[in-house]
Amino acid sequence: MRVAVAMSGGVDSLRAAVLLKEMGCSVTGIHMRLPIPEAEDAVRDGTYTKREEQLLTLAAEFSIPLTIVDMRRGFEEKVVRPFLEAYQAGRTPNPCIVCNIEIKFGVLLREAIEMGMDFLATGHYARVFPPESSKDRFKLLRGKDTSKDQSYFLYGLTQSQLARAVFPLASRTKVETLAWAKAVGLSSSFREESQEICFIPDGNYQEFFMRRLQLDPDAQKGLILDEEGNRLGEHKGVFAYTVGQRRGLGISSSAPYYVLAMDPVANVVRVGRQQDLYCRGFHVEKTNWVSIPPPIAALRGQVRIRNQHLPASATIDPRGETYAVVTFDKPQRAVTPGQAAVFYDGDLVLGGGVIRRR
Repeated sequence: MRVAVAMSGGVDSLRAAVLLKEMGCSVTGIHMRLPIPEAEDAVRDGTYTKREEQLLTLAAEFSIPLTIVDMRRGFEEKVVRPFLEAYQAGRTPNPCIVCNIEIKFGVLLREAIEMGMDFLATGHYARVFPPESSKDRFKLLRGKDTSKDQSYFLYGLTQSQLARAVFPLASRTKVETLAWAKAVGLSSSFREESQEICFIPDGNYQEFFMRRLQLDPDAQKGLILDEEGNRLGEHKGVFAYTVGQRRGLGISSSAPYYVLAMDPVANVVRVGRQQDLYCRGFHVEKTNWVSIPPPIAALRGQVRIRNQHLPASATIDPRGETYAVVTFDKPQRAVTPGQAAVFYDGDLVLGGGVIRRR
């Protein structure tokens, strides 16, 4: 079995590649050169970035050939620009999900196939099961390590993408992966994992937007209003806020205020109290039914409205193949337009989509 492994330079993808070699697969590493700060000085001398050199050394230690593919233009067009546009529209997108669909299992998978590979493997903690019959579908499931499960980021994959996907860490845990790195003397080779977006590693979203969009800081300012329309303060730009945010509002009050919504047309950030963040239902667009055919009637499941959200029981009512309305049994906090809502039946990922509105 010829498998290309998407190697980011992290411990998970390296462990995935080594596991496949141990299984007897023909393994080739494939690394995406992306427009992130570590790679901005790439090819100054016509070769590699410092990060790429480190990855080449690591791969060589395990006799894994490594190909570096320049994805900067595609990543900019398919991930970074839509990310910027969504925030400008008052939405909070998840670029990692878009990257998995459009870049890793899109552009990179096609590149791997052109190289003669049969499959593309990643270091995701998730499981994929093949069809049990010719009429069945590939199924996506949560990984064994529920604390690290990354199925949320993969709900958008198609059947043809799942057919080529391999997740060697499916039945492993993050603790086991870190223990392996320590056992082979590589624990110091990997940086501590960041929870930030790869192209904004310092987490300073406001500075990133101002720089990339060349915005005038004064022109972005607007009003912070409560639900009755009372003026409570001034914001720095709607793109600097997200639903549920408490810090950085600059409002003096005996009880905290939270962001409820951003209105880019009126250039207003609306705030309310903690209880105002809860809602029973929301609309979902761009739905993808990954493990089951698109349902024609409402169904029960558990819905996750962000990666760290504990899936909550709900009714999912499809309105065509690419739209649905979700109603929770109990109100949930901070339903955020632009984020993904992923539908589960236990460990099985039924599908998911993008939250449109409460």
